[in-house]
Amino acid sequence: MGGFFGVASKQDCVFDLFFGTDYHSHLGTRRGGMAVYGEKGFDRSIHNIENSPFRTKFEKESGEMHGNIGIGCISDYEPQPLLVRSHHGTYAICTVGKINNMQALSDEIFKNRSTHFLEMSGGDLNATELVASLINTQDNLIDGIQYAQKVIDGSMSILLMTPKFILAARDRLGRTPVFVGKKEDAYCVSFESFAFLNLGYEQCKELGPGEIVAVTPEEVRTLAAPGTDMKICTFLWVYYGYPSSAYEGLSVERMRYNCGAKMADRDNVEADTVAGVPDSGTPAAIGYANRSHIPFARPFIKYTPTWPRSFTPTVQTQRNLVARMKLIPVHDLIQNKKLVLIDDSIVRGTQLRETTEFLYSSGAKEVHIRPASPPPMFGCKYLNFSRSNSEMELMARRVITELEGENRYKVLAEYMNPDTDRYARMVEEIRKKMNFTSLSYLRLDDMLDSVGIPHCRLCTYCWNGRE
Repeated sequence: MGGFFGVASKQDCVFDLFFGTDYHSHLGTRRGGMAVYGEKGFDRSIHNIENSPFRTKFEKESGEMHGNIGIGCISDYEPQPLLVRSHHGTYAICTVGKINNMQALSDEIFKNRSTHFLEMSGGDLNATELVASLINTQDNLIDGIQYAQKVIDGSMSILLMTPKFILAARDRLGRTPVFVGKKEDAYCVSFESFAFLNLGYEQCKELGPGEIVAVTPEEVRTLAAPGTDMKICTFLWVYYGYPSSAYEGLSVERMRYNCGAKMADRDNVEADTVAGVPDSGTPAAIGYANRSHIPFARPFIKYTPTWPRSFTPTVQTQRNLVARMKLIPVHDLIQNKKLVLIDDSIVRGTQLRETTEFLYSSGAKEVHIRPASPPPMFGCKYLNFSRSNSEMELMARRVITELEGENRYKVLAEYMNPDTDRYARMVEEIRKKMNFTSLSYLRLDDMLDSVGIPHCRLCTYCWNGRE
């Protein structure tokens, strides 16, 4: 994933840029960067933040960089922002999204024999550099952004900074959010709606799908009108989004409460307490507890001073280590207890299996698992959720393959329908493999109802393969 933040101010913008970008640290942990434009021209810095947080790595730059316009980003993969010199002039650019047809697009650009790409350390192309090259094929920046978004198979939101303004473009179908905040003498652009509130900004605009705006210290001007179709990522509410963020008018925290309540409405389990896997499972657990009247408790606590969110390392074994090391048991809340344990999802299943074993070894009598989203069936094509090498890494798809073999593709739709016998059989097989006392997923229709906007405007690809 990733996130970005930009500021256009009549004063020096670096303080706001530094903290606004830092507030996106939950969206990625591999690279961080800031670029500003001031009296000395463009100034840019990029750091590896895998072993040290953005705020620590950029503390020095926050005092040394100066400018009244700037953009910053947190990236889970490519280094950015990039500085690009083209026939449009010099600009800085950062992106959030995924390009599935990178090879085809780069081959098409090479046909003109007018450009080259710098390889990243892993041998891949930098997606943001490819976006810039696509933009540069057109006569102006607006046409270039729209062209890039048209030919990219996937999703791409863009933040582009010139010496005079910032161009902010939400991806064509609005899979990721873009917000504009306003305060006296400054405007900001943000992926997360909460990131500018403590800096004194008030939200003044949420961009529509495909909308492009120009942001200066004086105004925000729409240069490309929003489209009518939207497919915002539902997993933003389920997992990626920070609890205090809100998308399309609904906060992440409220949506997760709603999911927990929906699960409780369909459940009749007998238990002593309800608990959530920190952090994203906790609000769904609160919603479940409030609706079911089973007491909420915290039988384990996440050690937050040093351990980050468990999704952040890119190597699975490292993710497993972080997941195990960061949870500390509270034994008198576990011993001889029947627990309902709620997590945001079961993707590969490794972490939740270890958490369940940890609860049993700490004295739990029963562990009833209630994921607050349906079983993922497809790797994400749009936002790098579950950066899997194969869909066979997904727990549900592995089980379906074991049950059906070569027949799995013909009957896959039945496994996505919670009212079928095949779905029930899949859930039972997962339960046995994971050693849960019982297992019941949140239904897709209940999850979409928890968001409260028309279902057709929500992306559900990872659950049902529908684009």
